[in-house]
Amino acid sequence: MNVLVIGSGAREHALCRSLSLDPAVTALHCAPGNAGIAEVAELHQVDALDGEAVSALAVELGAELVVVGPEAPLVAGVADAVREAGIPVFGPSKEAAQLEGSKAFAKDVMAAAGVPTARSYVCTTPEEAAEALDAFGAPYVVKDDGLAAGKGVVVTDDLEAAAAHAAACDRVVIEEFLDGPEVSLFAITDGVSVVPLQPAQDFKRALDGDEGPNTGGMGAYSPLPWADPKLVDEVLETVLQPTVDEMRRRGTPFSGLLYAGLAITGRGVRVIEFNARFGDPETQVVLARLRTPLAGVLKAAATGDLADLPPLRWSDDAAVTVVIASHNYPDAPRTGDPITGLAEVAAEDAPHAYVLHAGTKQDGDAVVSAGGRVLSVTAAGADLGEARERAYRAVARIGLDGSQHRTDIAARVAGA
Repeated sequence: MNVLVIGSGAREHALCRSLSLDPAVTALHCAPGNAGIAEVAELHQVDALDGEAVSALAVELGAELVVVGPEAPLVAGVADAVREAGIPVFGPSKEAAQLEGSKAFAKDVMAAAGVPTARSYVCTTPEEAAEALDAFGAPYVVKDDGLAAGKGVVVTDDLEAAAAHAAACDRVVIEEFLDGPEVSLFAITDGVSVVPLQPAQDFKRALDGDEGPNTGGMGAYSPLPWADPKLVDEVLETVLQPTVDEMRRRGTPFSGLLYAGLAITGRGVRVIEFNARFGDPETQVVLARLRTPLAGVLKAAATGDLADLPPLRWSDDAAVTVVIASHNYPDAPRTGDPITGLAEVAAEDAPHAYVLHAGTKQDGDAVVSAGGRVLSVTAAGADLGEARERAYRAVARIGLDGSQHRTDIAARVAGA
């Protein structure tokens, strides 16, 4: 199978790494990719938001499967353009991607499908926002209705900060605060059948102890030893399948990756949000544990053949990812700093630990930072303690001036 992956982050590097290990994949391309992806796939320059350019590249390469990684191209309709060119594509249509593109749309779908979620108000004026904030009280949860790269949500006890975030957005969803641990559960779907993956937990705050601003995610781990063993089945039955059924009923079937961000509250499971693509950094740990070759699974979703797929196989190992971010992330991250230690990790820590590139680029002989989240250091082990130890040992080998990372990823659950 000849596969083209669209995107340039650590999620896409994780996808490309898994696809490169799949014996069925005979050619692997990525556009635009990054310095790390270049080691496993042939890179091509393309505007990932330009559906015509992406579909033309797919035709030119003879791609038999296109995998669209990030949310922005999906919401821009890139998957539709590839489908129109007659090429199987893993990723929802522009209309279906509104599950992530609009928080208000997602709430409407959940209400129709009977999916448990937080009570909420959609607000377009300061007066509506003030009324909603008053109705729910602190802690205040204010979400930009549109795409915000994982950073459009403010959770705060400060009423002024909540009102200011609402005022800065055209339209916001203000909702009740959901207590309890958060879980990310991905599911692959062809619009009818739904195949859940293993759950993961990510760490959104920039600093240790869940302090500091919200980020795109600073680390993740899987499995979740504290979660109810029946959690995946329950979420499939009460959240994932009803949502996919409702989208099909509306005439906008959702095929691709449906990501449910969940809160395990005292009143049961509640959906915090949906995403229309693999999450970053959870993808890194989930794919580290997947034993079924990836290409066939994604192709089955793209061609409507998911029901014929045998059950997925998983490693008993645990996996931990630690994100290394650039100086001043998530505000105005510094770029262009040289990265050292990558060869040392490959020589000393493989195959148990490896580095997935996110914001990097090749600059002559050097690899330099080119974004906020720069690297995802991922490791597997017999348990979370061993996986964590291996991940941080590899992190210690990497040099990036002014970089930052959390030191407590999976610490509590690993007993560290």
